[in-house]
Amino acid sequence: MPRGRYSLHDPHDHTPLGEEHFHCAPGPSGWRYVAQRTTPSGDHSGSIDLTLDELGRPLRLELNASSWQVRGAALDGVTWVRTDPTGAHATEGNAPAHAFTGTSPAFLVATARLLRLTPASPSTRVRLVALTDPVLAPRTLDQSWTLLESEAHATDNGPLIVDAYQVTALDTGEQHTVHISGDVVLAAPGIELEHLETPPSTFP
Repeated sequence: MPRGRYSLHDPHDHTPLGEEHFHCAPGPSGWRYVAQRTTPSGDHSGSIDLTLDELGRPLRLELNASSWQVRGAALDGVTWVRTDPTGAHATEGNAPAHAFTGTSPAFLVATARLLRLTPASPSTRVRLVALTDPVLAPRTLDQSWTLLESEAHATDNGPLIVDAYQVTALDTGEQHTVHISGDVVLAAPGIELEHLETPPSTFP
């Protein structure tokens, strides 16, 4: 079960946004990721609990930030309920999308798991509902994912397979590269892996 810590920063001006302390593991249903977020000063700022099924679809998502909460799942596309900080108002949403995304590294692993690309795969388009900080406002977006290469790196625990993906935002054409090994993001815009206690899990 990988445990570790990501540091998060603004991908454009590198302003520190805080840290995400996580643990994750494959399980009988698929994969689960649980994390707590802190601000740059160390205060608690939110949490994420994401469970995928064996096909990489979101079985259950609970996201908390700035006292807002979203609960969601893959149902008729994706469906979610967003609750305001007072708890008095809850709004339901639904979109013909494949999965959720957001600033947590978990969503990059989840999308890669959903698409299951190989270096021979063509670029694949995916529609996602982004839950944007700081109030988890939902926004539907389209991305294109391409697996550029899978490289084996020698480690003390045997070879570590690192997948390099090119991700393109189809509304702006902006491209960036994401490096993932198993269920851990090694590097991505705005994300740095600062500490990892155990090697990444490998998916069957």
